[in-house]
Amino acid sequence: MFKRLLPDQIVNTVFDIDLDELKTQGVRGIITDLDNTLVGAKTPLATPELVGWLDLVKERGFQVVILSNNNETRVGKFAVPLGIPYIPAARKPRGAAFRRALKLMELPSGQAVVVGDQMLTDVLGGRRAGLHTILVTPIAPREEGWATQINRRIEKIALARLRKKGLWPDKGGR
Repeated sequence: MFKRLLPDQIVNTVFDIDLDELKTQGVRGIITDLDNTLVGAKTPLATPELVGWLDLVKERGFQVVILSNNNETRVGKFAVPLGIPYIPAARKPRGAAFRRALKLMELPSGQAVVVGDQMLTDVLGGRRAGLHTILVTPIAPREEGWATQINRRIEKIALARLRKKGLWPDKGGR
């Protein structure tokens, strides 16, 4: 059961994602979470560093869709100024929103990745949709809401089991 929570890749931040490697693997689209993946949960707009990274992502020919469990107001205020399509209230890990993101990009699952900070929503949902998953370290875990805090407790139990079975890399953090 816990194997479904294993990401395909673990990085510290989105800035550590090897875009050249993704391109080589035929990836053309990035489905990304918002809160604690791109910016802290209380950060309303993209930082200049993130804007630069998103520009680079687009220059390299990737499409981007923000897929968030947060509400329309939060996600829209963030995504619209960047000109990035978004899906709020996604209800991850349910697969419908992931399929909707793929449809927006007009890509099959083999040509897209999911980037997120939560094993129970981003990784599980991405794996269930047949997507390559990239787990990032949460940017500002102290800013998380109660539902995410519950998920983090469950993640700790899952991580302990995965480590015990030798399935979680020692250098993987968390």
